[in-house]
Amino acid sequence: MLYGRPVAILGGVRIPFCRQNTAYADVGNLGMSVRTLGALVEKFGLHGQQLGEVAMGAVIKHSSDWNLGREAALSSGLSPLTPGITLQRACGTSLDTIVHIAGKISTGQIESGIGGGSDTTSDVPIVYGQALRRRLLKAAAAKTTGQKLAAFKGFKLSELKPDFPGVAEPRTGKSMGQHCEDMAKEWNISRDSQDELAVASHHKLAAAYERGFFDDLVVSFRGVSRDNNMRPDTSIEKLATLKPAFDKTSGRGTLTAGNSTPLTDGASACLLSTDEWAAAHGHEVLCHLRDAQVAAVDFVHGEGLLMAPTVAVAEMLKRNNLSLQDFDFYEIHEAFAAQVLCTLRAWESEEYCRNRLGLDAPLGRIDPAKINPNGSSLAAGHPFAATGARIVATAAKELKQRGGGRCLVSICTAGGMGVVAILER
Repeated sequence: MLYGRPVAILGGVRIPFCRQNTAYADVGNLGMSVRTLGALVEKFGLHGQQLGEVAMGAVIKHSSDWNLGREAALSSGLSPLTPGITLQRACGTSLDTIVHIAGKISTGQIESGIGGGSDTTSDVPIVYGQALRRRLLKAAAAKTTGQKLAAFKGFKLSELKPDFPGVAEPRTGKSMGQHCEDMAKEWNISRDSQDELAVASHHKLAAAYERGFFDDLVVSFRGVSRDNNMRPDTSIEKLATLKPAFDKTSGRGTLTAGNSTPLTDGASACLLSTDEWAAAHGHEVLCHLRDAQVAAVDFVHGEGLLMAPTVAVAEMLKRNNLSLQDFDFYEIHEAFAAQVLCTLRAWESEEYCRNRLGLDAPLGRIDPAKINPNGSSLAAGHPFAATGARIVATAAKELKQRGGGRCLVSICTAGGMGVVAILER
């Protein structure tokens, strides 16, 4: 890290990401996490070894997932003496779990650890209203049949109405897609440019699979060996036929199912350590985590919900005395094509960089050819808590194959936050 001991990233692994209610429809967060951690243990020969910590996370989870990190660690093949912790920061969760592990390594608390996450939008918790919950608890505590029946006296069918988890912001009532539509309008992001970015993501991901890039990064699960959202044959012409998904009435909607990420199930994890631990255990260091930053925006009072990475990156660059152009490639999470394009346009805007970021000049332009060279979330899918570790594992391998360089990681999250990091080799 920027301060403290260097933090090595040794690599990662994930299961294929799958669309909601497909291959993993009956697998919860624990099952996906166990498969992923088990594959990581197998890949690095960690059977029976005690690590400093396993940090896992999930955004949508059941109450039975309350100790997800520890339970997944106990079933992974690691020593049962390895502690586990469960964290959550919406879409930035598994980048945060990696930063959590890195912080402990950097400050000397531990020598090695795993950061990752999982998410399911298939096996979602369904919550019933308070009235029915009280009746059920009262009936469960009753000692006689009569008392159990009495708990349901006056029962109304309306009490059976469930509450499903959603992705709407509690403070605005808008979904992330609706918020991103507002951003696209504010920054004048065209439908064509969004579709072009989405098509490129699919083609780049498919090409990476074909050349074997993911052979040691993606492990098969439930009969699936590749992300089932990937569409190698998609085209701008095909995406142009899709109707707006979030702004359906104004005639100005540009976000569609094709240029937005689908609801997705999946899990991913990365192994981190000191350089000394890696050498002692015979593992190659793929790259180092140089620094990380989190920021937030006031989306309730008008800022774009998914614009926080623009702030976090500016703060991190300043601390590291780097420019936006001092990177060999960029891994920018594609929650929506429009989000990526709004971010890029904001960094080029003199007014935004001066008034919002407090800079004397704009951060400037990024070469589009250097963004997400192996595809990203629009093609792979986006299990909320698994995307960060997917990106870090992908970037680490890319840095190894290039023989060196520097990567900027940027992830927007619900709640108007952004998590970013710098990887170096």
